[in-house]
Amino acid sequence: MYSLNEVSVYTLLRMAFVWQLLSFAVYLVGLLAIATFFFDNFKSVLCIVKSILEPYFQPQLPQTLVEKFGKWAVITGSTDGIGREYAKELAKQGINVVLISRTKEKLIAVAEEIEREFKVKTKWIVADFSKGREVYTHIERELSGIPVGILVNNVGKMYDYPDELSKIPEDTIWDLININVAAVTIMSRMLIPELKKQKRGAIVNISSGSELQPIPYMAVYAATKRYVRCFSQAIERELAEHNITVQCVTPLFLVTKMNQYSDTVMKGGFLIPDVKSFTRSAVFTLGKSTETTGYWTHGLQYFFMKLGPEWLRIRIAHLMTRQLRREYLSTHGKKV
Repeated sequence: MYSLNEVSVYTLLRMAFVWQLLSFAVYLVGLLAIATFFFDNFKSVLCIVKSILEPYFQPQLPQTLVEKFGKWAVITGSTDGIGREYAKELAKQGINVVLISRTKEKLIAVAEEIEREFKVKTKWIVADFSKGREVYTHIERELSGIPVGILVNNVGKMYDYPDELSKIPEDTIWDLININVAAVTIMSRMLIPELKKQKRGAIVNISSGSELQPIPYMAVYAATKRYVRCFSQAIERELAEHNITVQCVTPLFLVTKMNQYSDTVMKGGFLIPDVKSFTRSAVFTLGKSTETTGYWTHGLQYFFMKLGPEWLRIRIAHLMTRQLRREYLSTHGKKV
């Protein structure tokens, strides 16, 4: 028979063991959560470092974008902002470019500038993606016979300024869906067979930092950009076995035409780079990372933003867009 004291000691030891076991489990879960968070945020950097070091250990691997993906690239929304600079950065590396946009005069001007400066071939296609399904037959016909190796799905649309959903014109909402969702989907579907035939290629989908959480006053825009990220991640797995790279680029604020509703944003700064600096950095990551913010200060912002829970990010985003809305209305003499 055990004495009362012996039973008490045994019970206390058992409780201490269970407590230690539970504590260990909690610490392990915490460490795994922290490790997962850091890996998720820094895997792009690790991939880039790996790609930079690879040539020293495997010099036989393709090094330039032409060697990796081929001599032709297609860029949508290529007469302004990110699209225009992507076309120039790719041309700088010896890649011929097909420019797709809605304004013929701008297309001709950009094509002539690129040919003159970089001595590559260009082709331009007039297409207004807001028209929906009807534009793709024409694009497909114009691209026939061109060995496209890179597709940059850049074309995008934002509201004239942040505002609540009920005040956004219905035509604008359909434009957002046709341009931000349909274009990236149908252009990718159109060119994937060509990339598979060549057994190499790259699809670059320009999303936005607004995909990180729902954004009041930019509800539809943020949702379409979340779609771009989800779509990119899915087809990246589908196409990996075919040696086709799919990259999702999620920039935050830039000094670009899309943000002209805010004088504050258009002033630029340390956290808001000009579009040329951003694009030079983003193109550098092509073939090195499947996900990137494109610019190092945007990467830092993304990291700290993701530290907070989604409900907090939504509220902060609401405060920001409400202030941007007030700024626009005040600047244009409208009632706030």
